Amino acid sequence: MSSSTEHLVEMANDIGNYFRAEPDQKAARAGILQHIERFWEPRMRRKMMTYLAETGGEGLEPLVREALAGLKV
Repeated sequence: MSSSTEHLVEMANDIGNYFRAEPDQKAARAGILQHIERFWEPRMRRKMMTYLAETGGEGLEPLVREALAGLKV
């Protein structure tokens, strides 16, 4: 994993940690996805999609991995 990909994984997990306190897991997944769609530039989202396709999301928290399943580039 490249250092830039590692950084994206860390950032995604940080977002997930913020939403972990949300008791409604569906709302938490939606919040994670919305944040990434709103604040990550397309290049970052594409890199994450490639990483997910190649590794299945190794290193991502399960809630984040589930949220990213809905990511569109």
